[in-house]
Amino acid sequence: MQLYANSLVVGAVGGLHPVDMAFALVSFLILLALLKKYAWGPLMNKMEERENHIANEIDIAEKNRTEAEKSARDAAEQLKNTRQEAQAIIEDAKKAATEQEQQILEAARQAAERLKKSAQEDIENEKEKAIQALQEQVASLSVQIASKVIEKEINAQDQEKLIAEYIKEVGEDR
Repeated sequence: MQLYANSLVVGAVGGLHPVDMAFALVSFLILLALLKKYAWGPLMNKMEERENHIANEIDIAEKNRTEAEKSARDAAEQLKNTRQEAQAIIEDAKKAATEQEQQILEAARQAAERLKKSAQEDIENEKEKAIQALQEQVASLSVQIASKVIEKEINAQDQEKLIAEYIKEVGEDR
Protein backbone atom coordinates (compact mmCIF):
# COMPACT_ATOMS: atom_id res chain seq x y z
CA MET A 1 0.00 0.00 0.00
CA GLN A 2 2.79 2.17 0.54
CA LEU A 3 3.71 1.77 -3.01
CA TYR A 4 0.29 2.71 -3.93
CA ALA A 5 0.41 5.62 -1.59
CA ASN A 6 3.78 6.62 -3.01
CA SER A 7 2.37 6.39 -6.45
CA LEU A 8 -0.55 8.59 -5.45
CA VAL A 9 1.83 11.13 -4.09
CA VAL A 10 3.98 10.94 -7.21
CA GLY A 11 0.82 11.07 -9.31
CA ALA A 12 -0.40 14.02 -7.41
CA VAL A 13 2.85 15.74 -7.87
CA GLY A 14 2.97 15.16 -11.59
CA GLY A 15 3.53 11.57 -12.36
CA LEU A 16 1.88 9.60 -15.12
CA HIS A 17 -1.00 7.39 -14.16
CA PRO A 18 -2.15 4.76 -16.60
CA VAL A 19 -5.81 5.09 -15.53
CA ASP A 20 -5.71 8.80 -16.12
CA MET A 21 -3.98 8.29 -19.43
CA ALA A 22 -6.52 5.71 -20.46
CA PHE A 23 -9.34 8.02 -19.41
CA ALA A 24 -7.78 10.90 -21.33
CA LEU A 25 -7.27 8.69 -24.37
CA VAL A 26 -10.84 7.40 -24.28
CA SER A 27 -12.15 10.92 -23.74
CA PHE A 28 -10.06 12.16 -26.70
CA LEU A 29 -11.33 9.34 -28.95
CA ILE A 30 -14.93 10.06 -27.94
CA LEU A 31 -14.30 13.75 -28.63
CA LEU A 32 -12.86 12.90 -32.07
CA ALA A 33 -15.84 10.66 -32.85
CA LEU A 34 -18.28 13.40 -31.79
CA LEU A 35 -16.36 16.00 -33.78
CA LYS A 36 -16.30 13.75 -36.84
CA LYS A 37 -20.01 13.08 -36.62
CA TYR A 38 -21.33 16.52 -35.65
CA ALA A 39 -18.67 18.97 -36.81
CA TRP A 40 -16.23 17.54 -39.35
CA GLY A 41 -18.85 15.60 -41.43
CA PRO A 42 -21.31 18.49 -41.84
CA LEU A 43 -18.42 20.89 -42.41
CA MET A 44 -17.00 18.68 -45.13
CA ASN A 45 -20.48 18.24 -46.65
CA LYS A 46 -20.97 22.03 -46.74
CA MET A 47 -17.51 22.48 -48.23
CA GLU A 48 -18.30 19.87 -50.91
CA GLU A 49 -21.66 21.51 -51.64
CA ARG A 50 -19.94 24.88 -51.98
CA GLU A 51 -17.29 23.38 -54.25
CA ASN A 52 -20.00 21.79 -56.45
CA HIS A 53 -21.97 25.06 -56.52
CA ILE A 54 -18.88 27.03 -57.56
CA ALA A 55 -18.02 24.43 -60.21
CA ASN A 56 -21.60 24.63 -61.56
CA GLU A 57 -21.44 28.43 -61.63
CA ILE A 58 -18.14 28.26 -63.52
CA ASP A 59 -19.65 25.79 -66.02
CA ILE A 60 -22.72 27.98 -66.48
CA ALA A 61 -20.55 31.07 -66.91
CA GLU A 62 -18.42 29.25 -69.49
CA LYS A 63 -21.54 28.10 -71.37
CA ASN A 64 -22.93 31.66 -71.28
CA ARG A 65 -19.63 33.06 -72.54
CA THR A 66 -19.54 30.50 -75.36
CA GLU A 67 -23.15 31.26 -76.28
CA ALA A 68 -22.45 35.00 -76.15
CA GLU A 69 -19.46 34.59 -78.46
CA LYS A 70 -21.55 32.49 -80.84
CA SER A 71 -24.36 35.06 -80.72
CA ALA A 72 -21.87 37.84 -81.40
CA ARG A 73 -20.46 35.95 -84.39
CA ASP A 74 -23.98 35.25 -85.67
CA ALA A 75 -24.97 38.90 -85.21
CA ALA A 76 -21.83 40.06 -87.03
CA GLU A 77 -22.52 37.65 -89.89
CA GLN A 78 -26.15 38.72 -90.06
CA LEU A 79 -25.10 42.39 -90.05
CA LYS A 80 -22.64 41.68 -92.85
CA ASN A 81 -25.35 39.91 -94.86
CA THR A 82 -27.79 42.74 -94.20
CA ARG A 83 -25.24 45.30 -95.39
CA GLN A 84 -24.62 43.27 -98.54
CA GLU A 85 -28.35 43.01 -99.19
CA ALA A 86 -28.77 46.74 -98.60
CA GLN A 87 -25.91 47.47 -101.00
CA ALA A 88 -27.49 45.19 -103.61
CA ILE A 89 -30.85 46.94 -103.16
CA ILE A 90 -29.17 50.33 -103.55
CA GLU A 91 -27.38 49.16 -106.70
CA ASP A 92 -30.64 47.78 -108.12
CA ALA A 93 -32.40 51.05 -107.30
CA LYS A 94 -29.64 53.05 -109.02
CA LYS A 95 -29.84 50.80 -112.06
CA ALA A 96 -33.64 51.07 -112.17
CA ALA A 97 -33.41 54.86 -111.79
CA THR A 98 -30.92 55.06 -114.66
CA GLU A 99 -33.14 52.90 -116.85
CA GLN A 100 -36.19 54.97 -115.92
CA GLU A 101 -34.25 58.15 -116.66
CA GLN A 102 -33.37 56.81 -120.11
CA GLN A 103 -36.99 55.85 -120.72
CA ILE A 104 -38.21 59.28 -119.67
CA LEU A 105 -35.59 60.99 -121.85
CA GLU A 106 -36.54 58.80 -124.81
CA ALA A 107 -40.25 59.48 -124.27
CA ALA A 108 -39.53 63.22 -124.03
CA ARG A 109 -37.41 63.09 -127.19
CA GLN A 110 -40.19 61.25 -129.05
CA ALA A 111 -42.79 63.72 -127.78
CA ALA A 112 -40.56 66.61 -128.89
CA GLU A 113 -40.16 64.98 -132.31
CA ARG A 114 -43.93 64.58 -132.58
CA LEU A 115 -44.47 68.20 -131.54
CA LYS A 116 -41.81 69.37 -133.97
CA LYS A 117 -43.32 67.33 -136.79
CA SER A 118 -46.81 68.59 -135.90
CA ALA A 119 -45.54 72.18 -135.79
CA GLN A 120 -43.83 71.74 -139.17
CA GLU A 121 -47.03 70.33 -140.62
CA ASP A 122 -48.98 73.25 -139.15
CA ILE A 123 -46.44 75.68 -140.61
CA GLU A 124 -46.71 74.00 -144.02
CA ASN A 125 -50.51 74.12 -143.83
CA GLU A 126 -50.47 77.77 -142.84
CA LYS A 127 -47.93 78.52 -145.55
CA GLU A 128 -50.09 76.83 -148.15
CA LYS A 129 -53.17 78.68 -146.88
CA ALA A 130 -51.22 81.95 -147.03
CA ILE A 131 -50.01 81.18 -150.56
CA GLN A 132 -53.52 80.25 -151.61
CA ALA A 133 -54.92 83.42 -150.03
CA LEU A 134 -52.19 85.44 -151.72
CA GLN A 135 -52.96 83.79 -155.04
CA GLU A 136 -56.64 84.60 -154.56
CA GLN A 137 -55.78 88.21 -153.76
CA VAL A 138 -53.42 88.42 -156.74
CA ALA A 139 -56.17 87.01 -158.93
CA SER A 140 -58.64 89.46 -157.43
CA LEU A 141 -56.20 92.31 -157.88
CA SER A 142 -55.49 91.22 -161.42
CA VAL A 143 -59.19 91.27 -162.15
CA GLN A 144 -59.52 94.67 -160.51
CA ILE A 145 -56.50 96.01 -162.38
CA ALA A 146 -57.81 94.61 -165.62
CA SER A 147 -61.20 96.15 -165.03
CA LYS A 148 -59.66 99.53 -164.25
CA VAL A 149 -57.40 99.25 -167.26
CA ILE A 150 -60.41 98.55 -169.35
CA GLU A 151 -62.26 101.48 -167.83
CA LYS A 152 -59.55 103.81 -168.77
CA GLU A 153 -56.72 103.50 -170.97
CA ILE A 154 -53.61 104.35 -169.21
CA ASN A 155 -50.12 105.16 -170.21
CA ALA A 156 -47.02 103.49 -168.75
CA GLN A 157 -46.66 106.05 -166.00
CA ASP A 158 -50.27 105.67 -164.89
CA GLN A 159 -49.91 101.88 -165.02
CA GLU A 160 -46.92 101.94 -162.66
CA LYS A 161 -48.78 104.26 -160.31
CA LEU A 162 -51.79 101.96 -160.34
CA ILE A 163 -49.65 98.87 -159.61
CA ALA A 164 -47.93 100.68 -156.70
CA GLU A 165 -51.34 101.61 -155.25
CA TYR A 166 -52.56 98.03 -155.42
CA ILE A 167 -49.37 96.67 -153.87
CA LYS A 168 -49.80 99.24 -151.11
CA GLU A 169 -53.41 98.07 -150.60
CA VAL A 170 -52.31 94.46 -150.44
CA GLY A 171 -49.70 95.36 -147.82
CA GLU A 172 -52.38 97.14 -145.72
CA ASP A 173 -54.77 94.19 -145.95
CA ARG A 174 -52.27 91.93 -144.34
